[in-house]
Amino acid sequence: MNPYVTSGTLDRKTKLWLREIEPFNRHILKLNPSKAALLVIDMQKFFLDPDSPSFTCGGMAIIPKIKQLVTVFRKTGRPVIFTRHVHHPDLIDAGIMEWWWEGMCIEGSPDSEIHHELEPLPNEKVILKHRYSAFYNTDLETILRCLGIEDMVITGIMTNMCCESTARDAYYRDYRVHFPADGTGSINEEMHLASLLNLAFGFARVTTADEIEMTIRG
Repeated sequence: MNPYVTSGTLDRKTKLWLREIEPFNRHILKLNPSKAALLVIDMQKFFLDPDSPSFTCGGMAIIPKIKQLVTVFRKTGRPVIFTRHVHHPDLIDAGIMEWWWEGMCIEGSPDSEIHHELEPLPNEKVILKHRYSAFYNTDLETILRCLGIEDMVITGIMTNMCCESTARDAYYRDYRVHFPADGTGSINEEMHLASLLNLAFGFARVTTADEIEMTIRG
């Protein structure tokens, strides 16, 4: 099956997606660079390997855009936080997800590692999570509070699963959520676009990596 988007078609597709959701993408949240953090969700080999049961084709297309944002956040001294979705080898933390999904990403396995083009620096926080939202039973909220974060830029995969779940939870906690349409990816265009529409309507400002980079740079 051909991917719904590639790095070569991403800019053109993003313009179409933003046009589609424009009637509902009306909340112009102002991103304060001094209060912003970048969250890179689950950009792991397990989800980026075409042979994996959880392969997310949209994830491959967005790697250059996420690298762009990681670079500008690092250069300006702003936090970059990564997540990895993993489970214990004995699946003692899997719960219903073991039944729901074919295959589990096992903690400590090569597949659980973040893609080499987005490898975290030694001083960057990597959160291990066992459910879709990066807030659920993790220390993400503590980290954000200690860093004085008010604006969250959410990138990664999957748009309609872990990214959307995290964005909703961030909104409930009164963070300003900035969601680049070209910085998140899913398994097909329908799911990706549906999440962009839902988030624009009720939870986040859907934007682009270029727009966020310009704001962070000042």
